[in-house]
Amino acid sequence: MSNQPDVMDKLVSLCKRRGFIFQSSEIYGGTGSVWDYGPLGVELKKNIKDRWWNAMVRSRDDIEGLDAAILMHPRTWEASGHVAGFVDPLVDCKTCKGRFRADKLDDAKCPQKPSKHPGQADQCQLTEARNFNLMFKTFMGALEESASAVYLRPETAQGIFVNFLNVQQSMRQKVPFGIAQIGKAFRNEITPGNFIFRTREFEQMEMQFFVEPGTDMDWFAQWKAMRMQWHLDLGLSRERLEFHQHSAGELAHYARAAFDVTFDFGGTLGFQEIEGVHNRGDFDLTQHQTFSNKKLEYFDQQANKRYVPYVIETSVGADRVTLAALVNAYREETVAGEDEGRVVLGLQHAIAPIKAAIFPLTKKDGQPEMAQRIVSALRSSFKVDYDESGSIGKRYRRQDEVGTPFCVTIDGTSTSDATVTVRDRDSLAQDRIHSSQLVIYLTDKLSK
Repeated sequence: MSNQPDVMDKLVSLCKRRGFIFQSSEIYGGTGSVWDYGPLGVELKKNIKDRWWNAMVRSRDDIEGLDAAILMHPRTWEASGHVAGFVDPLVDCKTCKGRFRADKLDDAKCPQKPSKHPGQADQCQLTEARNFNLMFKTFMGALEESASAVYLRPETAQGIFVNFLNVQQSMRQKVPFGIAQIGKAFRNEITPGNFIFRTREFEQMEMQFFVEPGTDMDWFAQWKAMRMQWHLDLGLSRERLEFHQHSAGELAHYARAAFDVTFDFGGTLGFQEIEGVHNRGDFDLTQHQTFSNKKLEYFDQQANKRYVPYVIETSVGADRVTLAALVNAYREETVAGEDEGRVVLGLQHAIAPIKAAIFPLTKKDGQPEMAQRIVSALRSSFKVDYDESGSIGKRYRRQDEVGTPFCVTIDGTSTSDATVTVRDRDSLAQDRIHSSQLVIYLTDKLSK
């Protein structure tokens, strides 16, 4: 059980009001569990993805980047087991016409009133469970026939596996090495929900690390530790993060070991997976080798031997981590000397959508003009916002709600001596500095 408060409803409201996340096609009534990232949401998510890319690819010489296509040859999904085995048990209710996962009835709500779990009400008539494939099916070419059937990828990993030799040989990499990519995946979830936690269209940040058999468990332990540290460095609270080890019954048929990084979202949602770290053995490369009749072996020249590498996978849900960052950052505070409290997104500086907001105290005496000059000077270094509407207190509150770390105010003194006031989001401390030092000042503060 979670000891954290349930802030999801408040967060959903804030995200729409402040331009983080909107329901897709809202003017037409919305599309179920599909979401659009607004101006601030796309900045937040991009900052998170950039941190992951820098940690995985740009700061290492043993991991290469990739951007594989969403549409792949249908045999790919036969080899991976998705055509035959990527299913959830589905039940229908003949009374309310609802559809539910048979193994998750306790998590679902019956649409009939009073609201209960499916099957609990006297009028419920649930069918026998049947398998439901989660892949979205479409057709390539002009004819809708079985020969032209293709699927929207349900995961990004297979694009990495089929390109294993392409990347290894073109980049002259030696095992151990990894391939990383960020991309969209699609799953026709029966019961999606909890805002952007479980959606039908989502984004994954995945890295497959290819190792020599026999070294796999050592590498698995290393990546497990490194991935937990990455989430801590992102600013997620240590007390909200835990590992969940997959039991023998939970392990995928191909997995030699698996841990989930789970985050406590609070309320009834509680601890949920935001990243998986898996030892996939040689299953994937062996399967693609069999189905394609192409060798996917690595030749170790120094040892003069060939082998199919084992794979250590790290798979992060970009949307889930974004939601975790928002939940982790949300707080309500009282402010000394003020009747109204404030809502704050205490986002880690590096992922905050806006780094600094610039305010002229009044709309006269050259203050707006000076403020605009400062905006122009800062914009090449930081994402900044200009706001001259409302009282200074209301402007502070707007920036607190979207997680802006620093606010810069230009007042009557500023136009004479070129000094400005910089206010810290978290401590509320204010520093008076010369405007020419703003870039240096903010660079130093934002790096902490």
